[in-house]
Amino acid sequence: MTATGATRRKRGRGLLVLVILLVVVAALVVVAELVARQVVPGMIRSAVADQLALPADHPIDVEVDGILLPQLLTGTLDQVRVASQDVAVGPVGGDVRVEAQGVPIRGDAPAEGATAEVRMTPEQLRTLLATIDGFPAETVGLAAPNVTASGEVQILGATIPVGVAFGPSVAEGDIVLTPAEGTIGDASVTADQLRGQLFGLLDPLLEDRRLCIAEHLPAALALQSIEVTGEELVADFDIDGGILSDPALREPGTC
Repeated sequence: MTATGATRRKRGRGLLVLVILLVVVAALVVVAELVARQVVPGMIRSAVADQLALPADHPIDVEVDGILLPQLLTGTLDQVRVASQDVAVGPVGGDVRVEAQGVPIRGDAPAEGATAEVRMTPEQLRTLLATIDGFPAETVGLAAPNVTASGEVQILGATIPVGVAFGPSVAEGDIVLTPAEGTIGDASVTADQLRGQLFGLLDPLLEDRRLCIAEHLPAALALQSIEVTGEELVADFDIDGGILSDPALREPGTC
């Protein structure tokens, strides 16, 4: 055997060992990524369930974008999405979707930012509006772009059905319902035309209704917009990223 042949065989064995090591490392990385894909969403799911006092078996979908291992090494998750249906916090209920950016995995620093969307069915909206004194919440419906309510008035022994459509908006974080139009019997009229009609019996229903929901939600949430889309009322919130590191922001807000 020549020296040159022995050298080639040694190099060949060395290359084979290197290839095997690379394959093993790649396999370990894949396994670690798969494990992280199971563990991290589970931890987020558990934290969300605890914060919202949800049953352990309540479905919560968690998505984390990108490859997890590099994010875990840096200590920050780039993009996290959490969604769950039929979530109720006091009288505020609906299907919830949260998107957060720059989420620290240790919870000792604020996230870069977050938003939330809550979609309410008419039934869930009735539960919320029932907290307004004197409002006929049991009759509430949705007819885009308005929230509707109905009732009856008695005049000279006659029962007259009436209805009012309210335009929803947000003012200083509160929900505001502003009368836009209405009906008397089968006739459609504007809210201004309704005022003063039927001896003023409808005037109390034609006032702007303002509802503060901050006391039912974590202080980190700020209502930004609200609109009727199809058969749902959609509310959008900004979330202070400090909710992850500041316990005060997880406490209910104030009205």
